[in-house]
Amino acid sequence: MKELDTIDKNLLNLLQANARLTTKQLSLKLNLSPTAVYERIKKLERDDYILNYVAMVNPQKVKKDFIAFAMLQLAEHSAKNIADFEKNIKELPEVVACFHISGSYDYLLKVNLEDMKAFRKFMVEKLTEIPHISNTQSVFSIHEVFNYTALPIN
Repeated sequence: MKELDTIDKNLLNLLQANARLTTKQLSLKLNLSPTAVYERIKKLERDDYILNYVAMVNPQKVKKDFIAFAMLQLAEHSAKNIADFEKNIKELPEVVACFHISGSYDYLLKVNLEDMKAFRKFMVEKLTEIPHISNTQSVFSIHEVFNYTALPIN
């Protein structure tokens, strides 16, 4: 994969700010033809710079604004246990992010739910049913200061 040029970087920044911009709108901002913009976008998609296009949903409007972070330890760190855990955790729609981390815990989960009651039900009925988990610790968001989705590309 070759290095991104300035136009590609600007294009990625524009798309991260608003993926609904048309190729014509993008072409005006980048001083390129719509065809050139279209070809650059297709190349960025083929080269996996652009992974997906999504709509950001307001968690308050859909009653999923209770945010918990759960840290998990696995009982054993075999390749099979790690693979099993990662397969199982992907099946829980409440988990919106999962990171394999360093330190005292093995995984960090971000969970969006309705409220504390829903979190307790999630922990008791779903999370603790996953094999290989030996310990959990949870913290809760009091206030979201910021939560950027765009990656700054310079």
